[in-house]
Amino acid sequence: MNDKWLRLLGIPLVSVIMHLFFDGWPREFTIPILNGFLFAFSITLLLWEGNRALFILLRRLFSRHDQTARRLVLQTLSSMAFTFVATIFLNELHRLLFGVPLCEKGNIFSGFLGKMVPTILVTSFYESIYFFGEWKKNLQRSEALARAGIQSELEALRSQLDPHFLFNSLNTLAALIEDDNEPAQTYLEQLADVYRYVLVSRDKTTVPLHEEIAFVEAYLYLNKTRFRENLQVEQHISTAAYATNVAPLSLQMLVENAIKHNVISPENPLCVTLATETGSTYVRVQNNVQPKTGFEQSTKVGLRNIINRYRLLSEHPVEILREGGQFTVRLPLLS
Repeated sequence: MNDKWLRLLGIPLVSVIMHLFFDGWPREFTIPILNGFLFAFSITLLLWEGNRALFILLRRLFSRHDQTARRLVLQTLSSMAFTFVATIFLNELHRLLFGVPLCEKGNIFSGFLGKMVPTILVTSFYESIYFFGEWKKNLQRSEALARAGIQSELEALRSQLDPHFLFNSLNTLAALIEDDNEPAQTYLEQLADVYRYVLVSRDKTTVPLHEEIAFVEAYLYLNKTRFRENLQVEQHISTAAYATNVAPLSLQMLVENAIKHNVISPENPLCVTLATETGSTYVRVQNNVQPKTGFEQSTKVGLRNIINRYRLLSEHPVEILREGGQFTVRLPLLS
């Protein structure tokens, strides 16, 4: 936390204000008066640094947006407890140094209320700074997503056919296929579903996991028609995970990469697994590694695109593992 100047200026300023508020403006600056100012500075320093440490600790423990209410409650209670303990400590310290307590035992609660003023000021300072910082980061994230969306749309406009033309062509092709040719009809329907999903989801930041899984199933159907039993697919998605979201086309892109960069043959079937894990907030795409030879090396553009998108969408990073002959990519599930 870059708050050096806030502390260098804030602590002396608040200590002077608090001393003048409780003791008034001195008629002359004597040694006892100067001692009072120094002790007021010590009080402010202790309360400021202590509450600052509590703020940083609770920010680390409860960093997610949905934990804000819990963090604020705990921060309030812990600050009050710290200030109360500090009041008793400072009261006894003043008795040891100057022979008299800051306040008598019966007035400890009044002294505690007085110490709560700098506590409230400090926590308000840091909460305001944090709120503004989060607002600025969210604004930058939204602008980055908007720029990425515009770029994707431009790329799509450069590369894709007019949607109406393609769908009309698919309908015409379906009419040309004989009714008893069920595999061809099914293949054409799956192809139309794949293209329809790409068109519908391209303007979305996130999509429900169940929609992405349905799209991947249609995409895999097209590829299994080509590779038959040489392409093996397993799914282990929990029911609860279907209510979460993912970045559109992210799972499909990982499956596509697995098919594109690995040998698929009767001797070396490709096994692709889509799964969620109990107690985890990730969905994983895993495949056995059997790289093609004599082909152009992967540029990893697709994987980089996924990583960059999730960096804007989630606090949790995309995890990439390659071990035991398996290549695994774990994507955070988005609420």
